[in-house]
Amino acid sequence: CLASNTKNSTTDQSALIAFKSLITSDPYDMLANNWSTSSSVCSWVGVTCDERHGRVYSLILRNMSLRGTVSPNLGNMSFLVILDLKNNSFGGQFPQELCRLRRLKVLNVRYNKFEGGISEALGNLSQLQYLYLGANNFSGFIPESIGSLHQLKLLEISKNNLSGLIPQMVSNMSSLEYLDLSSNYFSASQIISNIIFNPHSYPKDQLTTWVKYS
Repeated sequence: CLASNTKNSTTDQSALIAFKSLITSDPYDMLANNWSTSSSVCSWVGVTCDERHGRVYSLILRNMSLRGTVSPNLGNMSFLVILDLKNNSFGGQFPQELCRLRRLKVLNVRYNKFEGGISEALGNLSQLQYLYLGANNFSGFIPESIGSLHQLKLLEISKNNLSGLIPQMVSNMSSLEYLDLSSNYFSASQIISNIIFNPHSYPKDQLTTWVKYS
């Protein structure tokens, strides 16, 4: 068992080193001075490990002014439950490989510079409860697969360049408690007619404040 845990923690370490290698600016040297293979990955800044398995449980690097792209190798961190990169300058397309993180419950990439479409593979994150994609440059449509996230309590995708129709399946997300679609370009005529909101969770008189009509 010990050998197996060591091998698996090495997988996490390799993924994080790959992540670090794609960071082009770390103005406070938060990772440069701390993320070293000479120390346990569980002692690295922003990293928390699960005590039972010794695997990385959460990666929280918010408000660090980091710049670069996100390595697809993070998708190998199979025990990751929380990924929080809020308020940095990560850009490019959001790696589809991260949609392999089946244990993920919190994904927060608000206030970055991600662009391109939102992947249909997002629907693979079956345990996801909190999804923050707001204040980026995502474009295109909301994928239909997002409606299969039955554990989702919060969906925040405001301040992007999304357009078209909101998937009908969103109305079937029975756990959803908060929805923010504001400052996008969705079809106004479709918002009320195609989506039936739980009146206890979505006051209808507030819905129009969450949407920027095209």
